[in-house]
Amino acid sequence: MKVLTAIPVYNEERHLLKVLREVRRHTSEILVVNDGSSDRTPDLLAEQHGPRVVTHAHNRGYGAALVSAFNYVLGHDFDVLVTMDCDGQHEPARIPVLLEAIHDCDIVSGSRYLRDFRQDTLAPEDRRRINRQITQELNDRFGLNLTDAFCGFKAYRTGALARLRITETGWGMPLQLWAQAALMGLRIKEVGVPRLYLDPKRAFGGVLNDAEERLAYYRRILAAAEADFACPWLPACPTSSPLSEGTCR
Repeated sequence: MKVLTAIPVYNEERHLLKVLREVRRHTSEILVVNDGSSDRTPDLLAEQHGPRVVTHAHNRGYGAALVSAFNYVLGHDFDVLVTMDCDGQHEPARIPVLLEAIHDCDIVSGSRYLRDFRQDTLAPEDRRRINRQITQELNDRFGLNLTDAFCGFKAYRTGALARLRITETGWGMPLQLWAQAALMGLRIKEVGVPRLYLDPKRAFGGVLNDAEERLAYYRRILAAAEADFACPWLPACPTSSPLSEGTCR
C-alpha cells in the first residue's frame, strides 16, 4: 500500500520542522501544501530535502489546500492519502493507526471525542459547543453517526477521493466532504485520537473569529450540501448504520 501524507500549512514556521521530523518516522512520502504563507515557512521548506511541495501564490483557505492535496494524490501513484494539520494538534505517531483501520474502509477519521486519552487538553468552549452542535446536525441530515465532524487527521482511499466534488475552500470544507461521502455510501470509520490544543487562542480569521458567525457559516454549508441530493452524479442517501471505533458503516 503506497501512502502519501499531506500537510496543509499557512504561517507555520513555529511548528513546521518539528512536525516534518516526526512525520518522517512514520511515512516516507510527504506532501506540504503551502497555502500562501507570509512568514518564514517558504524559506524553511526550501531548505528541506524530501518533501514534495505544492505552493499557492496567495492564501486560498484550508479547504483549498486540502483540495490541492486531493488533486495531487489523484495525479500520482498512491493508494492512500493521510491528511494532518501542522499546528501540533495531531500526533504523527498515530498515522499507523489510521492506516491499519483503512483496510476495509474508504475514509478513516480521527475523533477527539470518541474516547479519552491521558494527554487530552480542554477544547475552547465555543469550539467544543459548535463541534457538538454541527456534528449532530450533520448526523441528522445525512444519516451519519460521527462524533467529531472537524478533525483534520484522516486517511482516504484514493478511489474514494476520485468520486468527491469538493468546492468549499474554507474551514467548513469537511462538512461538504461528509455530506458527499454519506450520499455516495462511502465506508466510514472513526478512530480515537488525543484532543490537543497547544494554542487555545489560535484564531480562524476574519468574521469566523466570532463563534455565532462561524456557526451560521457551517449551517449554510450543511444547507447547501442538501442540494447535492439533486445532483445526477450522487446516488440517494444510503440507509445509515452506527459508527464506532473499529467499525465501518
